[in-house]
Amino acid sequence: MMGGGGGGWRVLTRADAIDERRGGMRDYRILLRLLSYASPYKPLVVLSLATLLIYVATVVATPWIVERAINQALYARSASGLTFWVMLFFGNIAINYVSNYVHQVAMARVSQSVLVDLRDDMFAHLQAQSMSYYDREEMGRIMSRIQNDVGQVQEFLSQIAITIADVLTLVAIVAAMVLMDWKLGLITMSVLPVLLLIAGKWQVNSWPRFMRVRRTLAIVNGNLQENISGMRVIQSLNREDENLRQFDKLNNDHLDANLNAGRLSAALMPSVEVLSGISTALAIIFGGFMVIDGSLEVGVVVAFTLYIQRFFEPIRNLTMQYTQMQRAMTSGSHIFELMADPPTVVDKPNAQKMPHIRGEVAFEDVRFSYVPGIEVLKGVNLKIRPGETIAVVGATGAGKTTLASLMLRLYDVTGGRVTIDGIDVRDVDRTSLVNQMGTVVQEPFLFSGTIKDNIKFCHSDVTDEQVVRAAQAVGAHDFIMRMKGGYDATVEERGGNLSAGQRQLIALARAMAFNPRIIIMDEATASVDSYTEMLIQEALNRVLKGRTALVIAHRLSTVRNADRIIVMDQGRIVEEGNHVSLLALGGVYAKLYWKNFGVNGKPGARVSGNGAEPGRRAAREAGPA
Repeated sequence: MMGGGGGGWRVLTRADAIDERRGGMRDYRILLRLLSYASPYKPLVVLSLATLLIYVATVVATPWIVERAINQALYARSASGLTFWVMLFFGNIAINYVSNYVHQVAMARVSQSVLVDLRDDMFAHLQAQSMSYYDREEMGRIMSRIQNDVGQVQEFLSQIAITIADVLTLVAIVAAMVLMDWKLGLITMSVLPVLLLIAGKWQVNSWPRFMRVRRTLAIVNGNLQENISGMRVIQSLNREDENLRQFDKLNNDHLDANLNAGRLSAALMPSVEVLSGISTALAIIFGGFMVIDGSLEVGVVVAFTLYIQRFFEPIRNLTMQYTQMQRAMTSGSHIFELMADPPTVVDKPNAQKMPHIRGEVAFEDVRFSYVPGIEVLKGVNLKIRPGETIAVVGATGAGKTTLASLMLRLYDVTGGRVTIDGIDVRDVDRTSLVNQMGTVVQEPFLFSGTIKDNIKFCHSDVTDEQVVRAAQAVGAHDFIMRMKGGYDATVEERGGNLSAGQRQLIALARAMAFNPRIIIMDEATASVDSYTEMLIQEALNRVLKGRTALVIAHRLSTVRNADRIIVMDQGRIVEEGNHVSLLALGGVYAKLYWKNFGVNGKPGARVSGNGAEPGRRAAREAGPA
C-alpha cells in the first residue's frame, strides 16, 4: 500500500501490480508500436535514414582519412598527396554537417508529428470512454499518463535519431577496424563480451526500478490533484499540516525511487570508462609492438585510437539514452494500457442517426448497477409524454440522477431499455441523440474563453442571434451586457469570475441555444441562493413550454409546477402525481416536503423558507395529515 489522498492509504491497483511484474510486453513491442505512428510520414523517414547513413559514413571515414594522411606524410613524403587527403578531410566535414542537419530536421518533424498523433489518439480515446471509466479511475493517474508519460516519450523520440546514429556508428567502426587490421581489431574489441554482460545485467535490474519511478510519480500527481481540488475543504477543516505530512511521504517515496534508479544508472558509466581505457591501452601496446616489428603502419595505430574513442563515445551516449529509453518504454506501456481499456458504451456497427425527436421518453423495466451485483435502479417503468414536464424527487441515492444519465446514454442499462420516440437509445448513434437534448447540472462547468463561446459550446452552428435569444429567454442577457465586452467577455477557468447563479444561467442558455426537444435539469438550483433560484424558476417556466423536461431536484419548491412528480426511493418509483395529490396522499413526498420546510410533518406550523410559506396554505392543499 501507498499513502494517498486526503486521508488514509492508497491501495495498489491492478495496473500497479502489472507494473511490478512487467515482462510480457517487452521493450521492443512498445517501441514498435510507438514507431508505427511514423508510418504516415514515410518520405520524411526515408530522407532522415538516407542522410543518417551518409552522416555515419562521414564519421567512420574521418579516422581512415587521418590514417591515410599520416602514412602519406611519414612514408610517401608527398606534399601533393598530403594536400589531397587534407582537402578530402575538410570535404568530409562539410558533408558531415549538411547530412547531419538534414537528418536532424527531418527526424524532428517526424518525432513531433508522432507525438501530436499520439496525444490526439489518447484524447480521442478518453473522450470515447463512458462515465463508468471515470468513476473508477483516479483523475491524477490519467493526467500523469497524458502529461508526464507523454513527456517521457517526447524526450525519447527527440533522441531516437541520435540513438540510431550511435548504433550504426558502432557497427561501422567495428567493421572498419576489422578491415583495417583484423588482428589488432580483435585484440582491442576483446572487452566487448564483458561490456555486453554488464549491460545485460543492468537491463534486467533497471526495469522494475524505472517502473517504480513512474508509479510513484503517478501517485504523487494523483495526491496533488486531489488536494488542490479540495483546497477549500482542507483549509476549512484546518488539515494543512496532516495533508502536507502525507504528501511529503509520497514525495519522499518518489525521491527514493529516483535515487535507487539513479544509483543503478551511475554504476554503468564508470564500467564503460574503464573498458574504454583498457581497449585504448591494448591498441597502443599491441599496435606499438606491431609497428616496431614492421607489420603495421603508424597511421593505423593512430586511426585505431581514434576509432576506439569514437566507439566508446556512442556507448556512453547509449548508456544515458538507454536510461531514457527505459523511462520511455515504461511510460509507453502506461499509455498503451490506458488506450487498451475499451469503452463500455459504444455505438452498434449499424447504428442509425436519431430522427428528429418529438419528445416521448419511456423507461421499460429498467435496471442498472454501477457496481455488479448492487442495483441502483430496480425495474423502473416510466413514460413521459411529448412536451410534458416531469419532476423526479427522492432522498440522496434513490436513483434520480441515474435516470438522466441513462437518457443521455452516459451508461447503458443492465436490464430493460430506455426509448425515445419508441427507439431504443442503444440502437442509434449517440452523438445524433445527445445533439437534440439539453442538459443543465448542479455544478455547471464553464470553459476558458468567452461567454459566447460557452453558450455555443456544443453546437458551433448556433448563430450569434440564437445566442442572444437564448440568454434573453433564461434571463442572463442583462448581466452579460453589464460585463466588459458583453458576450465577448472573458470567462476565467471554470467560470471563476462569475457567481454561481450567473454560471447556472449561462449553462441554461447553453442548453437552450440550439432549441432542444428534451431538457434535463439535474439539481440545477441546488447550489444557488433563493433569489437566483427564483430567476431560474421564472426562466424555466418560459423555456420549458412545449418541450419534454426531466427536472431532478432536492428543493421541492422548484418542482411544484411540474405536470407530474415522480417520487423515488431505493431505486424504485414509489409515488406519482401532482403536488397537491401527493401532499394529500401523506406518503414519502409529503414527508419530504414538510421536512424540506422544516415543519417535521406538522402542516399547521407557519414557516418560511426558500421564498415559500407552506404553512396554512400548504396544509389546506394537503388536507388531513
